[in-house]
Amino acid sequence: MPDAVPPSTEFTGKSISGLAGLGTLRDTLKAEAERRRRIEIASKQASREAAADTELFHHEIGAVTPLGAKPRATLTRTLPVPLPFQTRLDEEAVLNEAISDEFDPEMLLDTDESLFYCRPGINQEIVRKLRRGAWIVQAQIDLHGMRREEAREALAEFVRDASKRGLRCLRVIHGKGLGSIGKEPVLKGKVRAWLVQKEEVIAFCQARPHDGGAGAVLVLLQPSTVASHSKP
Repeated sequence: MPDAVPPSTEFTGKSISGLAGLGTLRDTLKAEAERRRRIEIASKQASREAAADTELFHHEIGAVTPLGAKPRATLTRTLPVPLPFQTRLDEEAVLNEAISDEFDPEMLLDTDESLFYCRPGINQEIVRKLRRGAWIVQAQIDLHGMRREEAREALAEFVRDASKRGLRCLRVIHGKGLGSIGKEPVLKGKVRAWLVQKEEVIAFCQARPHDGGAGAVLVLLQPSTVASHSKP
């Protein structure tokens, strides 16, 4: 019977392959360590060179004193107030279209010594109350001495503004025409023609003597969504 080979001296193909793999791994680790060493050396060399450059720069420049900066003024820009030019143009166009000098109010006026007006559908009692002073005059405009175009635009704006503010009773002073050519009250007839064309106006009549008499007219506006300052 042949002698048995000691276990320590038995080698297989698998064992040899394992030894070769260990050798390759060892060589790889060694190469990686060498690469890292070279990187570390290069990094230290770069740091030393940077430090040397900084030191040389400071040596050549010397001490540095910061420049004193002058205080700066804070400028505030005031923006101009926006002007609603287009709105004004639109409103002027509406005014020019809404009030015409060619309108003849005679067919709408009730003829008596004072030429009063009451919008269709409004009770005639309204005019009688207006004449008796049931409404307190809340605002007035004096057109006396104005040119026709100027008076027309001023009256239209006055009525529109009063309506927006919720006013009901207005006084329009147009004068008696004593200073005009022929002593004819030109504005008196024009004012009535303009008022008839304003939808805010529901009635008007000649003012009472102590309110201006034949030189003025009392105007009643229809109630607006804004609360009135006085009630009948």
